Amino acid sequence: MCGIAGIFDTQAKRPIDQALLARMNQAQHHRGPDESGLHAEPGMAMAHKRLSIIDLSSGHQPLFNEDGSVVVVFNGEIYNFVDLIPELQALGHTFRTRCDTEVIVHAWEQWGEACVERFRGMFAFGLWDRNKETFFLARDRLGVKPLYYAVLDDGQLIFGSELKVLTAHPALRRDIDPRAIEEYFAYGYIPEPRTIYQQAFKLSPAHTLTVKRGQPIPQPREYWDVPFQPLVPMTQAEAQEELIPLLRESVKSAWSQRYRWGHFSPVA
Repeated sequence: MCGIAGIFDTQAKRPIDQALLARMNQAQHHRGPDESGLHAEPGMAMAHKRLSIIDLSSGHQPLFNEDGSVVVVFNGEIYNFVDLIPELQALGHTFRTRCDTEVIVHAWEQWGEACVERFRGMFAFGLWDRNKETFFLARDRLGVKPLYYAVLDDGQLIFGSELKVLTAHPALRRDIDPRAIEEYFAYGYIPEPRTIYQQAFKLSPAHTLTVKRGQPIPQPREYWDVPFQPLVPMTQAEAQEELIPLLRESVKSAWSQRYRWGHFSPVA
């Protein structure tokens, strides 16, 4: 578990209050006590709280591409990053680390918004592309990793792994959303995309948000969904024949990645 936070000026390259961002990031210290990182430039700043899991020596965040034009803060794990690295290298990308985080910046360079369709894993990340003046938020298919955001009255977009990251910003309006209260009493929680505050939202599972500076902020885009359609009838034997290889492939994928990076020892 790690924590991410950031401030993006959707209108201009106004200076970002780095001390404020540091306080926002500190609000989620419990999510990543091993290390903190912060990057700031005119109109954009990102911060990260790290719990070291993969590539302990060089997986520092925020993390950049080769020329520093793309930067990401990331919480989660890309399970198939070992397979994506050689594919991206064959396309001309250079890797400096062994961490799954770096796959994200190169995948963005190669496939743009569609990069999330190539990722298998649990993730929430914020990415800034300076050359395209584009800010990108993404959340994994099932919403395992949380991601909150709000657009403030002055045009700044703030985001974080927890709602308390957003409430650490004094400009966030604290108006309660009455519909969220109804949903809380009905369901025992507040479903996405609402939060208890009218100005703050949760990015829904399997959604991305792409914001270009100086342009209207669009609605989040859904990139995946479970098709609730009648299945073709099959026997128990046919279902087993389809399921068992999928389970074996899934376990093999998870094991090979952790063994490769030294999380487990081989067993007899």
